[in-house]
Amino acid sequence: MASLNGKQAKLFLDKNLGAVATIREDGTPHVTPVWVDYDGKDVLFNTASPRAKWKYLKRDPRVTIEVHSLEDPYEYVMVSGTAELEEDEEAANRHIDKMSLKYRGIPKYQNHRPGERRVIVRVKPERVYPK
Repeated sequence: MASLNGKQAKLFLDKNLGAVATIREDGTPHVTPVWVDYDGKDVLFNTASPRAKWKYLKRDPRVTIEVHSLEDPYEYVMVSGTAELEEDEEAANRHIDKMSLKYRGIPKYQNHRPGERRVIVRVKPERVYPK
């Protein structure tokens, strides 16, 4: 298990966007932008069932997430590890509302799609780069 230092953690806590890479069924990477968070131990992002990220992580929980500083794009951190899906809908809805406030200044997430359930993805850091 790896851990983030203060400077790396700050990149996840500030209003920086992340890019998450999951693995499709055919082995090719699937990369999408995400709102990011950090709880002092794990890197977090939020998705929904049945979106592609959720489907790919259910099949193969290996994941890499990279975040760049908005102020200096050469300042970044990349975390690779194993994803755990927290499918407690109330907790996931609270988390996406927190992310909406952080990134958009809106306290309630506005883009719920019919039939989707919010999911928190908890990335257990196994590799952190740069050190």
